[in-house]
Amino acid sequence: MLSGAKHLEFYLQPMVQKRSEILRVAENDTRRLLILFQILRRSPGQCQIRSKYVHTNLIARDWKRLVRFYFEVFGCEPEGPERDMSGAWLDELTSLRDAHLTGVHLRLPGYGDDGPTLEIFSYDRLIESELPEANRCGFGHVAFAVDDVDEALEAVIAAGGGAVGNIETTKAEGVGTLRVVYSRDPEGNIVELQKWS
Repeated sequence: MLSGAKHLEFYLQPMVQKRSEILRVAENDTRRLLILFQILRRSPGQCQIRSKYVHTNLIARDWKRLVRFYFEVFGCEPEGPERDMSGAWLDELTSLRDAHLTGVHLRLPGYGDDGPTLEIFSYDRLIESELPEANRCGFGHVAFAVDDVDEALEAVIAAGGGAVGNIETTKAEGVGTLRVVYSRDPEGNIVELQKWS
């Protein structure tokens, strides 16, 4: 989490080049001035809102196939009922006409019943996209800590996935040694397999 001053600099960076300009910008905009005071009053690490991470959504061509993959390879288990949603509320939420989606939430391993989930849905009408690349803007990948990276990659490939690059080992000063590889699920989404020691 950024400190108040660092957060403000990040927020205003496109408009200000020097710290001395912050006051000039804030004086011209009452809203920014109020934000400045709120940020400076906040203690380091304090958020504007209370929050809890709940899920990441993955849109699939075939949600059932991806659910099987994440269940068989990583042990993700379905949580709650299968979703089948449509109606005016979904059209308004998504800005799509006649939206209809089906899918399920998967409980992620290592978190118990109250942990975050991977939400895998399919819409009746999909927009195809290019194969995800590691440096494409937007969500890049999901990551799983595994006991053995080599065996995990073999399991991904056996279940219909593939590899993006090679398995690598590197040392991170003050953190440890990382053995890691980027793989792909059966629909091409990038899945990082990692082990720290």
